[in-house]
Amino acid sequence: MNYTDLYQSGELRKRVQEAYRRLTSCDLCPHDCHVNRLKGERGFCGAGYRPKIASANLHKGEEPPISGVHGSGTIFLTGCSLQCSFCQNFPISQLGNGEEITTRELAARMLKLQKRRAHNINFVTPTHFLPQLLAALWVAIPLGFSLPIVWNSSGYEKTDALMLLEGIVALYLPDMKYADDAQALAVSGVTGYRAINRAAVCEMYRQVGHLQTDEEGIAVKGVIVRHLVLPEGKGGAAATLAWIADNLGEETHIALMSQYFPAHRAVGIPDLNRSLTHEEYDEAVAALEHAGLENGWVQELDEERGAV
Repeated sequence: MNYTDLYQSGELRKRVQEAYRRLTSCDLCPHDCHVNRLKGERGFCGAGYRPKIASANLHKGEEPPISGVHGSGTIFLTGCSLQCSFCQNFPISQLGNGEEITTRELAARMLKLQKRRAHNINFVTPTHFLPQLLAALWVAIPLGFSLPIVWNSSGYEKTDALMLLEGIVALYLPDMKYADDAQALAVSGVTGYRAINRAAVCEMYRQVGHLQTDEEGIAVKGVIVRHLVLPEGKGGAAATLAWIADNLGEETHIALMSQYFPAHRAVGIPDLNRSLTHEEYDEAVAALEHAGLENGWVQELDEERGAV
């Protein structure tokens, strides 16, 4: 990734300043909490002024073009703009586990992962720390940082915030969790999910287009959409996949995920308190094929519980 022009022209600094300005009355995500995070106030996501991370390490469990041979330099951010009842990472996303660090320390972690031959820097649930991540990038670039940035998010994002990332994020890895707003509210505690999510994914696609890889099959630019199949069809796979084909194109890369299991609060919720069945996942695969989406990845189900 060539960040030279963005840095030398002052454009990156300008975006950092604009992003931090928004923290004075935080409107980075659709919740529009309007808390002053510069003064330590916290809203829905629980995030404060400093970036908070749970881990920064090489990860080989992402989609093949993201993980590649050496692994993706994955940095898990604490907090989330969703409150999914089934979240497998709930200690990080909802209980606040992690370490508050400075943006300079975050830049150092990014550079360390680059030195370890990571193919990219993969920010997981980054939305609420957008200003701090841009600031860390501004620190890291003159020190030699050059890896592509992966924006690995819930997809519950504002388009005007995403515009601050244009020309900076090379790879978008959004979830498209629900086709129905009632399910999004009941299961993840958010309103207006469908329209917000679809607008966000369209903006991501406008910026980077379809997935492109280098001669070694490593992702260099583009969108990969993730859809986690939920029990009882709560995610609305058929409707979501048809929308993707119609609005982004049949060339779109899809990761159709089968690894749902009842984590966190889902163990006590009817219909969500069990793992996915073969029939449920097969229906989603059939919907993928019906939509004409041939690029991407499907999974198999373990006979007892989850994905392999």
